[in-house]
Amino acid sequence: MEIGLQAFFAALPIFLAGILLVGLRVSAKKAMPLVYIATVAVAFVVWEVSFNRVLASTIQGLLITVAVLWIIFGAILLLNTLKHSGAIAVIRQGFNNVSSDRRVQVIIIAWLFGSFIEGASGFGTPAAIAAPLLVAIGFPAMAAVMVGMMIQSTPVSFGAVGTPILIGVNKGLDSDGIGLTLQTMGSSWDQYLQIITSQVAITHALVGTFIPLFMVVMLTRFFGENKSWSEGLSILPFAIFAGIAFTIPYALTGVYLGAEFPSLIGALVGLPIVVLAAKKGFLIPKNTWDFAPKEKWPVSWVSKFEVKLDDLSSKVPMSLTKAWIPYVLVAVILVLTRVSDEVKAFVKFWVIPFKDILGEGLGYSITPLYLPGGILVFVVLITYFLHGMKFKDISAAVGESSKVMLGAGFVLIFTIPLVRILINSGINESGFDSMPVAMANFVASSVGDIYPVFAPMVGALGAFIAGSNTVSNMMLAQYQFGVADALGVSTAFMVALQAVGAAAGNMIAIHNVVAASATVGLLDQEGETLRRTIIPTIYYCLLAGIIGLIGMYVLGITDPLMK
Repeated sequence: MEIGLQAFFAALPIFLAGILLVGLRVSAKKAMPLVYIATVAVAFVVWEVSFNRVLASTIQGLLITVAVLWIIFGAILLLNTLKHSGAIAVIRQGFNNVSSDRRVQVIIIAWLFGSFIEGASGFGTPAAIAAPLLVAIGFPAMAAVMVGMMIQSTPVSFGAVGTPILIGVNKGLDSDGIGLTLQTMGSSWDQYLQIITSQVAITHALVGTFIPLFMVVMLTRFFGENKSWSEGLSILPFAIFAGIAFTIPYALTGVYLGAEFPSLIGALVGLPIVVLAAKKGFLIPKNTWDFAPKEKWPVSWVSKFEVKLDDLSSKVPMSLTKAWIPYVLVAVILVLTRVSDEVKAFVKFWVIPFKDILGEGLGYSITPLYLPGGILVFVVLITYFLHGMKFKDISAAVGESSKVMLGAGFVLIFTIPLVRILINSGINESGFDSMPVAMANFVASSVGDIYPVFAPMVGALGAFIAGSNTVSNMMLAQYQFGVADALGVSTAFMVALQAVGAAAGNMIAIHNVVAASATVGLLDQEGETLRRTIIPTIYYCLLAGIIGLIGMYVLGITDPLMK
């Protein structure tokens, strides 16, 4: 079978996902089981993969799903715990007291606080927190959703303490096979993954520094009384300052500490710097910008129901410092468990290993305490006592979080196994390369040397379809690796471009738009939001692709696999 036909069949599950989710607007709960069945059919009929290997790949995918759901549960549980303790209300009020200029508020709440929430929680929680906060202080619901979606860019690759890299890229690539090759070259898988992490961080920092400016300019153009670009551009110095305050510590952390911390530390460093600058009026225009009076807002801007903020009201008197302590604890404990060998050994002591599943050489080990989920749950327990919560409040938080986890779980139990089938399809009776490699070979032969420009767009398409940076990386990392290998350019940099594009694709992920809109009661306006967020998405992917092209062909960036 010629390579073009192989690539067609290999891409069929992805095409089917796109048609069902985007074209026919079928829900993911209905679409992904069908896509899983299609993937199994292609593996059996075209690739001639054995039933035993398909089953083993499915089991391996389910084990990875358990780890992802544990992280989701911990992240959402901490958020709901702080909501019920009253800490979120205190944090909201703290932001409101910094500046009355809406341009400054959107940078602090969406860009910096949203990036911190992304780093700690991921999985769409920044928009779920930032959008209601913005509405609560007077933003139109549609504006809140738009900027809430724009958070889903720079910090996303390191969201949920690095999950898109540590699980998405790590499990999306053939780590065992690549690791063996690297050993023969005097390197290792861990060193290779760190190269990818560093290049993701640097590329994001270069592109993402301008996202705060994009947020402000789009806010004044689409939601200002004068529909003015210049009213947004007038705060350019402060917006760039806020961008750099986040991206410099973000990039340095990615290069020197790893994938868990860039978004967390970037925000923890940048937030106090920018807040202090705002209070002092540093680089801020003398005029204060605001929306038109509410009675002049179009109906489409406004929530279809009165957003209830009763559950955000403070239950007991609480200082801003006390409200922030749980998030600070998450950051501190995460750093300790990643950089201290003694602490790392302690939390990794309890491991649930699954080796050589069904004799296929596939495996996965779950470390409940080392995974971010364990750390987040531990901080929840501390918060229960620290904030003097009642048992009924923590019970409500657990119940709400469980519902979210179960809802996400149904989709993931089909999505992640189908990804593992795609990746593990290289061992077969047909003699074909694995499905991602078949697609890679076709694209490399068709597009040629300029492919790096398109790599982020491919990643964004994956996130657009799957609604997840992590899943996009799992689906397409091996594909991007194969293209780079076929072209003879840096495989690590190409995978990094995939991760950057997959992060940007979250800005147009339909599932994320629907979820963010629901948090503020904005109904039936998803298409309008997507038409706006496509603007920063195109900017992000195009600039990242140009950086990739320059890095590979002008600067000659390489990796151990090119030696």
